[in-house]
Amino acid sequence: MKYTFDLVGVSPVLNFFNHQQQSQTQAQHRGVEYLGTHICTLDAFLESIETMPTKWGWNLDQVVDTVIQFWLHNSDSINYWKRRLTDAGRDNLLVARVADFTALQAELESLLDKD
Repeated sequence: MKYTFDLVGVSPVLNFFNHQQQSQTQAQHRGVEYLGTHICTLDAFLESIETMPTKWGWNLDQVVDTVIQFWLHNSDSINYWKRRLTDAGRDNLLVARVADFTALQAELESLLDKD
C-alpha cells in the first residue's frame, strides 16, 4: 500500500478536537487520518503517528518513511507552515493529513460530489 503525507493548515485546538470527535462518530473514508501538533518538527509528527489507531491495518514503517521523505523534499512548504503556526499563536495546531492513496482519492471525489 502507498501512503501520502501533507501539511494542510493551521487550526485552533478546539476546532481540531471537534473535527476529530465528529469523524469518529460519522462514516469516514477509511484510511485517512488528520494529525495535529503544536510544533512543526519531524519528531512531533512521528510521535503523533505512533499514537494513531491501528484501525486501518497500515504498515506504520511505510507511513513513517512517507513522512520522513516528505520532510526531506519539501523544506519550502515546511518553512511556510512553520511561520503560519507561529503567526497563529499558541492555541493553534499545525494539521497534517496522512492517507493511503485509494482512501485519499475517495475523500477528494466525495468533496467534489457535494453541492
